[in-house]
Amino acid sequence: MNPQRASFQVPERFARSLSLGQAGHVPGAAIAGRDFIGQVDFVDPIVQLPGRTILVKARVPNPARLLQPGMFIEAHLVTAVRPKAIVIPEEAVVPAEGTNAVWVVVEGKANRRQVELGVRTPGFVEVTKGVNAGEQVVVGGLELLAPGAPVMPRVVERKPPTTGQP
Repeated sequence: MNPQRASFQVPERFARSLSLGQAGHVPGAAIAGRDFIGQVDFVDPIVQLPGRTILVKARVPNPARLLQPGMFIEAHLVTAVRPKAIVIPEEAVVPAEGTNAVWVVVEGKANRRQVELGVRTPGFVEVTKGVNAGEQVVVGGLELLAPGAPVMPRVVERKPPTTGQP
């Protein structure tokens, strides 16, 4: 029970990104509001057909014994770390006509910018083009904005996910 074993399938295209000791994030689907962090301790060297997937197993600390055998999970593996990536809340992105945009605060006014998106994680998305580090993006009241509209920015702190560890 502690640690618990998590087994999951990973698409073959990520084979080169898999390694022992790799961090894995397991949102607690059956336990609302709880996330668990584990480490990969087994990567099957054989690709399984017909889905062309690789079996991966991880050890997940479970001191409160919340994870039970047979529970369904959704696993997220860290396959790359980009310390200089620009990451914004998902709700700041405005999809329209096949493109994505965000509202950026420039000198107290709303400025709409086209953006290119990268990796998504729960609640957040990487911006690869269109927003610079340190710029403020608008996350609330997007439907009321127009180019040049005055805005009064207020910093919103984002909490990291709660882990299943004490």
